[in-house]
Amino acid sequence: MHANLIVVDDLTELSGFELDDYVISFEQYLADHPKKSIRKLRLINLCNATQYLSKGYYCSLLAEARGHKVFPSVNTMNDLRNEQLYKLQISGALLPNLAKDSQIHQTSEFELYVFLGQSQISGFEHLAKQVFGLFSAPILHLVLATGNWSIKSVSYRSLSDLNAEQKKQFVDALFKFNQKQWTQQKPKKVYRWDMAILVNPEEKLPPSDKTAINKMLKAAKKVGIRAELIGAHELSRLTEFDALFIRETTAIDHHTYQFARKAELEGMVVIDDPASILRCCNKVFLQDAFTYNKVPALKTISVSSSDQQTLDHIESEFSYPVVLKVPESAFSLGVFKVKNRQELAESLDKLLIKSALILVQTYMYTEFDWRIGVLNNKPLYACKYLMARNHWQIYNHNAKRGTSGGFETLPTFEVPKVVLDAALKASKVIGNGLYGVDIKQQGKQAFVIEINDNPSLDSGIEDAYLGDELYMIIMSEMARRLELRGR
Repeated sequence: MHANLIVVDDLTELSGFELDDYVISFEQYLADHPKKSIRKLRLINLCNATQYLSKGYYCSLLAEARGHKVFPSVNTMNDLRNEQLYKLQISGALLPNLAKDSQIHQTSEFELYVFLGQSQISGFEHLAKQVFGLFSAPILHLVLATGNWSIKSVSYRSLSDLNAEQKKQFVDALFKFNQKQWTQQKPKKVYRWDMAILVNPEEKLPPSDKTAINKMLKAAKKVGIRAELIGAHELSRLTEFDALFIRETTAIDHHTYQFARKAELEGMVVIDDPASILRCCNKVFLQDAFTYNKVPALKTISVSSSDQQTLDHIESEFSYPVVLKVPESAFSLGVFKVKNRQELAESLDKLLIKSALILVQTYMYTEFDWRIGVLNNKPLYACKYLMARNHWQIYNHNAKRGTSGGFETLPTFEVPKVVLDAALKASKVIGNGLYGVDIKQQGKQAFVIEINDNPSLDSGIEDAYLGDELYMIIMSEMARRLELRGR
């Protein structure tokens, strides 16, 4: 649990609001902190920061250097100074929701203040939360255009920019903002770090079941991390934490990537990191990366057309059946096997509507696929995923029941060296995160199929050999990274 402080340019600005125990001047913060008696501190920086290298700027900069949580961060300040940067972030995430949230149509444009994620005007609550999730600044000023429902500008404001009524509204928002932080005096136990675990309880095929998630929470406690489950609508809370662990199926055009990117910008420890999501979620990248880095993989080409020339080229390179893959897909949902030219043409026609590029890959049947879990470029676990009954894949999504095959989990030291070597070589292409490397083995040869940045960690399956130790290893790695970040 964090102690809370509000830093202002002028102490009189918040006099009379019963906040004296929390409010200090920038000069006090500069002289009196860090204090050894306060291990965890959260700062709400209300100083003027419109100018680069102003007191407000230095307040956030020093807070980050001292390991304090601060609103706004230096990254947020810099983003809001650059129109191209902040408009890039708000364009896709917010515009579709403006018309739904808005009830003001009388003027061509109007101003909206957002105080700690809370809207100054009724009807804009959802928008306020979204903007605060992207730019975690205490006071945000938006100019909205009603004609085409667009955000014309977003800027960070200080307390001195508010009039008396707005200051009262801000203080009301301040007390509502995570109220427990202000009222709870003695937490039962003080943890060294706080970590958010992003989950989606409604996901049909989540990367971790509830039992595994509970084991992660327990393991985190043992290494000094207070872990808390958060959902897709809690982006605005992300800066409350020191680390983010994503346990929801990731995608690039998705809130999981937005969470990862936000966490990275805030200097948090994050798995899956955004670079890993970008690289693993697109099989076009993977196949090219495998080729250039000489990772053993099945022959694969990319095509962008289904014309006769393309079909001729595919048939000159492959024998039927061949496998077609949509570059961004998970759990075998975008993978298809075609047996002749007609099926090839028809399937390409359908798939090219979804994606500009489709992968064509050699078909290789094996009774099982290896899944090697890798963490920080070290083997973590090993599973054999058996093919679904009467099917050529691990998952058969058309089956009425029993959609996946069986499994066998074994210690990594029992995995053939050629398989282990291929997994480690492939994971190094991506980074040093947590990966699941899928491999087919034929005799003494191993072929990497793909790498998953958000691999399955289910109780009784991936942890069948290591048990609870699997989660301890992962959380110990998170703690190690948090320790390194603090040095």
